[in-house]
Amino acid sequence: MSEISQFITIHQIVKAAQKRLDMYHWDYLVGGTETETTLKRNRTAIDSRALRPKVLNNVSEVDTSGEILGQPLSIPVMLAPIGRLQEFEAGGGASAAIAAEQAGVMSIASSVCEPSLEDIAAASNAPKIYQLYVNFDADAVDDIVKRVVDSGYVGFCLTVDTAVVSRRERDISRRVRMTSKRDPEARAYRAALNWSDIARIREKSDIPLIIKGINRVDDALKAVEYGVDVVYVSNHGGRQLDQGPGALDLLPDIVTAIKGKAEIAIDGGFYRGTDIVKAIAMGANAVGLGRLEAWAMAAGGAPAVVQCLDLLKAEITEVLALCGVNSFKELDESFVTDAQPAVPPSVYSAFPLLNLENKGY
Repeated sequence: MSEISQFITIHQIVKAAQKRLDMYHWDYLVGGTETETTLKRNRTAIDSRALRPKVLNNVSEVDTSGEILGQPLSIPVMLAPIGRLQEFEAGGGASAAIAAEQAGVMSIASSVCEPSLEDIAAASNAPKIYQLYVNFDADAVDDIVKRVVDSGYVGFCLTVDTAVVSRRERDISRRVRMTSKRDPEARAYRAALNWSDIARIREKSDIPLIIKGINRVDDALKAVEYGVDVVYVSNHGGRQLDQGPGALDLLPDIVTAIKGKAEIAIDGGFYRGTDIVKAIAMGANAVGLGRLEAWAMAAGGAPAVVQCLDLLKAEITEVLALCGVNSFKELDESFVTDAQPAVPPSVYSAFPLLNLENKGY
């Protein structure tokens, strides 16, 4: 029996990734910016909500499916865009696309991962989104959008929270210098990105548009005004602005403000079935998995990602049943209430058994 087939909990997958990665790649994966306060607050926001179940409902059959951009999902999650994903598994974005197809979810390919957007598109038949960091002039961006459309992606995502690249002190201490910091021209294009670019892209293409990095109600409303299809609530996993709020804390006001005029995605510290259920109950349409995807990739490539998503689906099935509902459609905000976190927040706080010895593993 292979090691991958022996993963029976998600914490085992994280532990396997930790064993396989050197200190440079592990710190790149788990770290945040400066004090890592935003990273910790992502988990605090999730752990500060408790689930309030209904009882005496027939939950003998539970449907875990979701949907975004008209695309069915076996569970309402997407594999978030990860730069340098090929450093955790050689197939990079292509492996993520393959895993997404096998697990019945959607993948978002990062423009700073390999292989090319065309090769990622060809790797699987599952619906995919392409994410872009704007490191180029308008003509080059428009050409990329055309390639994305021609390659059959179902959505185009702009990450908008990287006007400057943050000081990630774990990387700095290891003397790791990010490629984007070495390219002054790319830095200039990122810093100059503004709403007129959104308007131009919207005018030139009708591909569904996702804006990733929304933290404020006024920006969410402006995104809707500019014809954005998915408002993606994200603080870059705590890797950009330090001292920000947790992503889940941002969700309720944005949901209330946009009133269903766009779909909503969210990421930031979501690792367990209970995390996903909380986010959907609070109004998100789908949850992005970033670090969890990379941990699984490092633990065993696409097969480990599929197994991780299968374990997550099992957790979600159990949580929905114990909440007294048959599907995500029956959830609403009444199932979530404020609570005191039970453990100190950290990137590891969803895995209290990380140090547990596992026989045969």
